[in-house]
Amino acid sequence: MKTIDNRPPVYYSNYLQLDKILGAQAPESAKEGAEAPDEMLFIIIHQAYELWFKQMLHELDYVRAIFQKDQIENSSPDIYNALHRLKRVQTIVALTVQQMDIMETMTPLDFLDFRDFLRPASGFQSIQFKMIEAALGLQYDQRHGKGYYLSQLSEADIQRVKDQESKQSLLSLIEQWLERMPFADAPYSWNPSGTQEAFWPHYRDAYLRSLSDADEGNLAHFDALFIQPENYPAGRSLSAKATRSALFIMLYRDYPLLHLPYEILTALLSIDHGLGMWRQRHINMVRMTIGNRAGTGGSTGADYLRKAAETHFIFKELSELTSYLLPRQMLPKLPEALQKELSFCTPEAR
Repeated sequence: MKTIDNRPPVYYSNYLQLDKILGAQAPESAKEGAEAPDEMLFIIIHQAYELWFKQMLHELDYVRAIFQKDQIENSSPDIYNALHRLKRVQTIVALTVQQMDIMETMTPLDFLDFRDFLRPASGFQSIQFKMIEAALGLQYDQRHGKGYYLSQLSEADIQRVKDQESKQSLLSLIEQWLERMPFADAPYSWNPSGTQEAFWPHYRDAYLRSLSDADEGNLAHFDALFIQPENYPAGRSLSAKATRSALFIMLYRDYPLLHLPYEILTALLSIDHGLGMWRQRHINMVRMTIGNRAGTGGSTGADYLRKAAETHFIFKELSELTSYLLPRQMLPKLPEALQKELSFCTPEAR
């Protein structure tokens, strides 16, 4: 039988290479003649994780290729496609968190039946997960436990992660994309006199009126981020211009031109939050399963995971911007010219 274009027929199991996949479970306990039926579950769950990690890397490579372009129109297919892929990554991350439910059906005694056979292998050695973190924007000097990071990986795997770290991360590309947005910094007429002024002094006045006594300390941080470029904090991942653009998008997301950019930022935050949830579920599972024991790879177990979870948030500077949001009724009204620009008006309508 021939198919279209005289291609040979594709058979389901051959196409998916099921012989390789279904034959790839080799429990260490079975090699030793030990009774540990839950090791099969343990292997399959981790293999499933690695397949999903591969898909996440595939999607992130696609998104980074889009943001590497010099110009991306906010109403273009590129933005939609980037958002679509990021939402897919977001969904995959949510699935990996849910997969912990299956892992947690394995009791501590079930795990102890084969745990010692795994030494010194460890989930820490998941290279693809580290590559995902690097692709998103986590750099080596931001990682918790750098010495352990180097000591537990093969030279080839260390190089794979370093190669990923050497590429421009999605965080860096998002920064460049935000810096190209003109609306937050371009002067417009904000008062009846028609004088062209910057947006941020007007927003500061509204923000100041919104602060309670307990929140007054936020004003100094606001000024450093948005008003006083000479005081912009050193060591931040996002530049002052990118930070201003991100907050402007969050504030005026209801305008059509900012819908998709806002969804992009939200998807990035959701991915970061999802990875944090995955780390937290991992910590809870480890505590439930091995208590205070060291990890099979020699780490401090749950304590190591907890400290990594606290430091490995990649888009935290975006999440912190919620401190500077206002209710819609308090937002400065945008000048008519800017409203038209953000509403996809034709040149004639402007």
